[in-house]
Amino acid sequence: MLTYKDLNEQNHRITELSNVLRYLLKDRAMCDTGSCCDLFNNYVTLVKEHMDAVDKNMYSDLLASPDEKVNNVAKNFMSGSVEVKKILHKFTKRWCPSHTNSELKIKDHESFLRSTDELFDLVLQRILDETEHLYPLVRSLS
Repeated sequence: MLTYKDLNEQNHRITELSNVLRYLLKDRAMCDTGSCCDLFNNYVTLVKEHMDAVDKNMYSDLLASPDEKVNNVAKNFMSGSVEVKKILHKFTKRWCPSHTNSELKIKDHESFLRSTDELFDLVLQRILDETEHLYPLVRSLS
């Protein structure tokens, strides 16, 4: 079973990569480097792994609670998880069609920057919500 320490370490790593990538990707020339592509692919993998870990380890206690508000929190986070995964899939399909080749496909850099900023903001907001709402609620039921 994953610990809160593990989850917080994952969140920290995702946040760190978001910040580094946000900085690097502003420079169009950096987008084509193998190192930047590797970092981006690592980011995508970490986000997917984190979302799967939260999905597998957090909701059962909340859904088992007789309190409807607690159940609703679980359902909202589960729904949000599905949405984040859908957006991440759509993003990688558009910008990383050859994900296994560690290659970004960027024709319109400005559009790419808007998309990455939206993705990073969404994931970072999710991490904040987990830290401030989900983890404390799960702890309170344990």
